[in-house]
Amino acid sequence: MIHVKVKAKGIRFIIPVPYAVLNIAISIATSKFLQRNVNKWTKEHFERKKLDFTFPLIDKEMLKPLVKELKKHKGIVLVDVKAKDGTEVKVRI
Repeated sequence: MIHVKVKAKGIRFIIPVPYAVLNIAISIATSKFLQRNVNKWTKEHFERKKLDFTFPLIDKEMLKPLVKELKKHKGIVLVDVKAKDGTEVKVRI
């Protein structure tokens, strides 16, 4: 399980993200339908900004082994960020 801890002015909460939810999110994010539509939805914005960019296709089979490997390394801190205004975000496996 991945734990996301957020601490802001007077607010502190922890969001536990089970690996099953992470796998579902990967399946949705790597669906061909979503990837085609993301490029279509952002095309107008990129044209206005005169950027030549398309989101690359992401393969689900490439991300699944990454999640399996993360399960083996419990306790590792992936992200630990502290802003000047006192906001803190910590992501731990």
